[in-house]
Amino acid sequence: MIQTQFEFTLPKGYLDGEGNLHRKGVMRLSRAMDEIVPMRDPRVKSNPAYSTVIILSRVITHLGSLDDVSPAVIENLFACDLSYLQKFYRNINGLEEKD
Repeated sequence: MIQTQFEFTLPKGYLDGEGNLHRKGVMRLSRAMDEIVPMRDPRVKSNPAYSTVIILSRVITHLGSLDDVSPAVIENLFACDLSYLQKFYRNINGLEEKD
């Protein structure tokens, strides 16, 4: 059976509006639609780098006690956590460049 969900722990964690820190989460494998749908979003059309925010919000199934990981949550991550999630995403989906 293929593993489709992967646990992770953010280096710093997401600090919500109430001061709660969320570090542990689960990311599922990406599907083709996860990469296609963001291309239709006006935020991506004006800034292609924003596709990362939307893709991550689609594939992270939960973060800490949050069941809904919206683009706003991803936007408010610390830079090191965003970088960690981008690498984690590439790794679990087999997108890492081979030397």
